[in-house]
Amino acid sequence: MREYVALSLETHLFFARIMKEHSLFLLAGFPAKVTRFIQRADQFREEFEDGLRKTVKLADGIVSKSVLISGEVVTEFTRKAECQTGNLTGIPIDIKITEAEERLSAGNCVTVNREMVSHVRMLNRQMLGSLSGLIAFKEEILREVTGCRLYTTNYPLLTEHILREAKMYRKILSELEKKGRVSAPDLRNLELFWNQIMMEHAQFIRGLLDPTECELIETADGFAEDYCRLLEEAREQDCKAMHALAARTLRTTEQYRQFKTVGAEGITGCEIRSIILPLLADHVLREANHYLRILEHARKGRD
Repeated sequence: MREYVALSLETHLFFARIMKEHSLFLLAGFPAKVTRFIQRADQFREEFEDGLRKTVKLADGIVSKSVLISGEVVTEFTRKAECQTGNLTGIPIDIKITEAEERLSAGNCVTVNREMVSHVRMLNRQMLGSLSGLIAFKEEILREVTGCRLYTTNYPLLTEHILREAKMYRKILSELEKKGRVSAPDLRNLELFWNQIMMEHAQFIRGLLDPTECELIETADGFAEDYCRLLEEAREQDCKAMHALAARTLRTTEQYRQFKTVGAEGITGCEIRSIILPLLADHVLREANHYLRILEHARKGRD
């Protein structure tokens, strides 16, 4: 059951943080009058923060080194971005969770016994319950916004984007609960999913930068076009041709990670004009780091 425990905790370390930040971004985007939506977003923020807090307590000495060093759990900017975002929005963020994540150790230091498995199973079920609620909430927001009954500063595409990520998280957890493991991913479908996520990040970044940031806007446009082409080619190619395409995807994502790193540094350093929350800049960087770890793992499997 060690694989079940480790994979569950690694999944939560990445996705639970992503979900709590989605809830925060939704919360920050609502006007004051929509109190019901504000309260629900804040409730989900607290639920996923609680789940992440529990995950960190269980994860020390169990999760893999590759996850901890990937930059998908925390980056060098995360603590600063959280402090800045909390100050700018007034939304509480538990910085102690990030500090605890920075101290996590990898390896086989902890014995996985029945009690540990029980704790992880309860955590998985807790998060599945929260995910079902959050998915329904995001679907409601999308219906209300596209029906012109709700205003938010978040694009409708962003709501669709974060909805897909929540469904991916739920799919992984559901499989872990049913089988005790996650099936080997289909590279083509995995790339289709994450290339679309990366493309949309570029589109959001472009739309949230100040119009005077011409060079950054042009670079973001370029990455959006790159991932659009990769998506089109992935839909057309067979499995054999996917290996060459995966190598291109890896190179593009490495370059994109560098762009996002510069962006996170510039936004947290108040050197880039934008309406991007500091935590959003760190958020999209962590997702690129996560995708790179997946691509590297797939490449090693083919070598």
